[in-house]
Amino acid sequence: MTWEHLERGSSPVDWCEGNYLVSPDIAEFVNTISNVLFLLGPPFLIYLFKDYGKFIQPAIHLIWVLLIVVGLSSAYFHATLSLLGQLLDELTILWVFMATLSLFCPRRHFPRIFKRSRKRFCLSMTIFSIAATALSFCHPAINAFALMFLAIPATYLLYQELKIVQDQRVYRLGVRNTTILIMAIVCWINDRMFCDAWSSMNFPYLHGFWHILIFISAYPACVLFAYFFVNDERPESRPTLKYWPRNDFELGIPYVSINYDKKFDDPI
Repeated sequence: MTWEHLERGSSPVDWCEGNYLVSPDIAEFVNTISNVLFLLGPPFLIYLFKDYGKFIQPAIHLIWVLLIVVGLSSAYFHATLSLLGQLLDELTILWVFMATLSLFCPRRHFPRIFKRSRKRFCLSMTIFSIAATALSFCHPAINAFALMFLAIPATYLLYQELKIVQDQRVYRLGVRNTTILIMAIVCWINDRMFCDAWSSMNFPYLHGFWHILIFISAYPACVLFAYFFVNDERPESRPTLKYWPRNDFELGIPYVSINYDKKFDDPI
């Protein structure tokens, strides 16, 4: 990485929003500030998952911290349009996805070669992530398109779990999550592929809506896979999907509550 890659505008990617129209210091103003949910949401999720992290899997907090890094990296990229910012933005997305998959994918979905060993699965995902990180430097302009394909295995795994889940609240959250993901992808594609049309309507801000919708989709997906993980590997903890601030309001903030009356063994 040379110094020129730190310079503003060094990225080959420039989204639809006009540059430096609001502030002389921020290239894409709306695309920058629309990352605010990535900064405000995870600290609260760390609080809601404090018992889950204590009794089930401490690494759940790594996911929330990585989401903060995603928000910071994305804000830096859209503020500067530098190549370094672009790579940080894209690679943090890659790593948060791979970390969630490695830590919380139910073992029954592991390929047979791993013999249901999570250590082997995590090692292979780490190697894949390192290789993908190296390849991302080769053709940075196509990285964003490549990342979109991560939605395919994630949606497939979610579909497989929703087919067998018995808790209808979990099922409904999965359906809502998938619907919001589709809306987010539609915004991303329209901003990337049909910029002229949206600019002619004076609304070049769909990538900002992508940031908002993808967070609203991403964190419940992590919640769902955290639920599937404990339901699969620690069923004695009797996981329950709940909502804050009111448990009877399913459009609130979802989290996984566990029965920690029993003293479990050390976290997996």
